[in-house]
Amino acid sequence: MSEETADKKADQKKKGLDLTEKDPAVTQHKAGSLDYEAVTGWMPIKDEKGEVHSEIFYTAYLKKGVKDRSKRPLMFSFNGGPGSPSLWLHLGALGPKRVKMQDNGELPPPPYELVDNPHHWLGETDLVFIDPVGTGFSRGKDEEASKKAWSVDGDIESVGEFIRLFLTRHSRWTSPLYLVGESYGTTRAAGLAGYLIQRGVAFSGIVLVSSILSFQTARFVKGNDLPYALFLPTYTATGHYHGKVSGDLQDVLAESRQFALGEYWLALAKGAALQGKERQKVCKKLSKLTGLSEEYLDLCDLRPVIHDFCKELLRTDRRTVGRLDSRIKGRDDELRGADQRPEHDPSMSIIMAPYTSLFCQYVRDELGCETVRQYEIFGGIKS
Repeated sequence: MSEETADKKADQKKKGLDLTEKDPAVTQHKAGSLDYEAVTGWMPIKDEKGEVHSEIFYTAYLKKGVKDRSKRPLMFSFNGGPGSPSLWLHLGALGPKRVKMQDNGELPPPPYELVDNPHHWLGETDLVFIDPVGTGFSRGKDEEASKKAWSVDGDIESVGEFIRLFLTRHSRWTSPLYLVGESYGTTRAAGLAGYLIQRGVAFSGIVLVSSILSFQTARFVKGNDLPYALFLPTYTATGHYHGKVSGDLQDVLAESRQFALGEYWLALAKGAALQGKERQKVCKKLSKLTGLSEEYLDLCDLRPVIHDFCKELLRTDRRTVGRLDSRIKGRDDELRGADQRPEHDPSMSIIMAPYTSLFCQYVRDELGCETVRQYEIFGGIKS
């Protein structure tokens, strides 16, 4: 790189992005017998001086033919991460289009296909999908603005300001308002509810998908046995799906839930005092309900961590299972066969390409919003 080019790039970084406000793209669509309008673009978020410090990309779907839109329900949707855009709920569950995957959730062969979603939520509520700063096409003006938006308070403030501005620009202050968040998005939803009610915005309901409001439930660390008990039914269902746990699914799940918060929970609480035949009995029951060997469970002190479970369940088959979707099987590099944890999550790997490529095509061709920005999935947030 020449000295002149390096200086130019440094100067651009110092000045930051040009976040000139742009009119959103508005297009007309149909989902079965339902006519709707899509509004796609960037909402400018300003500081106390009135200067734009970041912009949030969004896609809104508004049902047409509504006599009094101010009374129609309106739902704001986002995924979690932190660092995830909203395309998973957008093209995987709620929106009028969905990514076509195989019936068992596996990756279809390319080229990928976007199809109508018969289970969209537009019949009940207008939908707004939000990509927080640093995700999707949303950006902060500079490094300082981005880092502020990536803090807990900064995230809630910027997304909260987006919601306030959307309600104002679309005259929706008196609509029944809802939030739907996924994963860390459930944490964001809880924070937004408290933040916005102080600013005159109250929600009629909040939908929590893959909820994590107490992080102790998913922190596999010494002294915190809660996740081992709470994850046990998931281990049981996964083991059953892959043929490692026998019996009727509903029966073994009921047994797993009872064991998890009963005998197993008490055994974990005993710690090193759990010895002899009592320990062997718990180990044998745990093996039956997880599909893991008694030897392995004894070595991990009856506490299988989720990442280790994903590697260990099908280790003899030289396969791994997904963490997000444990139906999905992966394959590690053969040289990593002895490693305790998978080198990647196969259920995450299979959705990255189809969802990203189809969204980038969809937003340009069908929603009329053109941009050359990279759509950031999890790579945009650096700290």
